[in-house]
Amino acid sequence: MPVQVRFSAFHTEDYRFPVIFFFILEAEMIAVFVNCAAIIAGSVIGLLCAKKMTAALSDVIQTAAGIVVVIIGLQMAFKYQSIVYLALSLIIGGLLGTWWNIDGKILGFGSLLERLVYRNRAPAAEEGGKNFAYAFLNSSVLFCVGAMSILGSFKAAIEKDYTIIFTKSILDGFMAITFAAAMGAGTVFSFIAVLVYQGALTLLSYLIKPYVSDAMIAELTGCGGALIVMIGINLLNLRKIKTANYLPALLLEIVFVLAGPFIQTVFH
Repeated sequence: MPVQVRFSAFHTEDYRFPVIFFFILEAEMIAVFVNCAAIIAGSVIGLLCAKKMTAALSDVIQTAAGIVVVIIGLQMAFKYQSIVYLALSLIIGGLLGTWWNIDGKILGFGSLLERLVYRNRAPAAEEGGKNFAYAFLNSSVLFCVGAMSILGSFKAAIEKDYTIIFTKSILDGFMAITFAAAMGAGTVFSFIAVLVYQGALTLLSYLIKPYVSDAMIAELTGCGGALIVMIGINLLNLRKIKTANYLPALLLEIVFVLAGPFIQTVFH
């Protein structure tokens, strides 16, 4: 019967569409999953190593991690193209972030994860002065900011080139070892931030890429480097900076770069 044929064909297509969509989604996200797996594996190794360390050795690792993070941050920070954009973004972004208390909200989310993980048990991550939420916040910022996250996500989705993300995964894995050993179990759960951030960049890459220029990547890299320097300063205990409160600076960099040509047109 004609009705039965149409009915059967309809259900066949309905069944195949989500399956095809699932495989496309899996292919698009494979690089992100690898990055998350590297962070988890590195964090577990770091936690296992930390169990055999004395407080003195842990302090040495944290200091070394702080110096390395500062160096990485400085290398990125000096890739900016406009010091005016960088200065305005950090100042205005820091004021907005402090007003919105972004740092407190992310730390609150980290504390929620801590309660879910440890339930009624004493949080082992607090031993030796280590703080679960603090580790989650700093490692999340470290693994998400930077040009490799943006370019790697675009290339993985559009060109099916996973080289940048796989390279980033290796670097993140080794940094996760150091961070987990120095700061504790909160580092493991930074994979959630990476999954959400890089996953969104990957899935939305076709829409976002036309607006992403070399200048924008340079400015975002410079601003991200400044945030990473802040993390290094915290690790070295030179000063406690609420790094997450400066995250709006990244959005302001995008606004400044996009608005730049229009501003120049007005003044010329």
